[in-house]
Amino acid sequence: MKDLHSQIDIVELIPAATYDADNTPAAVDLLGFESAEIALAIGAGGITFTTNNKIEFVMTHSDDNDTYAPVTADDLLGVASVSSGIVKSLVAAHATADVTRFGYRGGKRYVKMLADFSGTHGTGTPIAAVVAKGHPHMATA
Repeated sequence: MKDLHSQIDIVELIPAATYDADNTPAAVDLLGFESAEIALAIGAGGITFTTNNKIEFVMTHSDDNDTYAPVTADDLLGVASVSSGIVKSLVAAHATADVTRFGYRGGKRYVKMLADFSGTHGTGTPIAAVVAKGHPHMATA
């Protein structure tokens, strides 16, 4: 069996919690790594999502941690389409928990993800996201 443990670092992108409003996105620094995989875990929806009462997951990236721009489809692997940085939208019933993963290849140093809530969310939805940073410049033993 090969050692993956020494070849990656896992960093929280959206802290695991039940949300009913936008999170405050924290920057993840990719310095020292050549790849990144994002895992977005979403529990059963607290409401029945619609095009008005929805959650859109918006990913942005930056070279300087000051000026952020939305990612595009060219910056990601495993995402069919990206519009204005939206990598996943909950606009219909979401009765079962799931995990969506996609790769980042945008080449910027920093990434962020916003769970952007629109409409009314009387009951929260469990959400968490992590970044697995891979291909380190210096691996641990």
